[in-house]
Amino acid sequence: MATLTIRLPDDKHLRLKKLAESQGLSVNKLIEELSTIALVEFDTHTRFKLLAAQGNPEEGLKLLAKLDTLLQ
Repeated sequence: MATLTIRLPDDKHLRLKKLAESQGLSVNKLIEELSTIALVEFDTHTRFKLLAAQGNPEEGLKLLAKLDTLLQ
């Protein structure tokens, strides 16, 4: 396991500490969970771009229109 040192403004550190406490976590565990979320978002975006490059633009637009309808 690697060690990561980051520099944060004191007020941001305090807010992260309060957030971690409210979730019953250490700041270390909170940062680990937040980094996992960021990596999942990155991987999802990368996969979407790869699939989009291989896909049919007309079909993609139809799916987006359907999604827009469902989200309204």
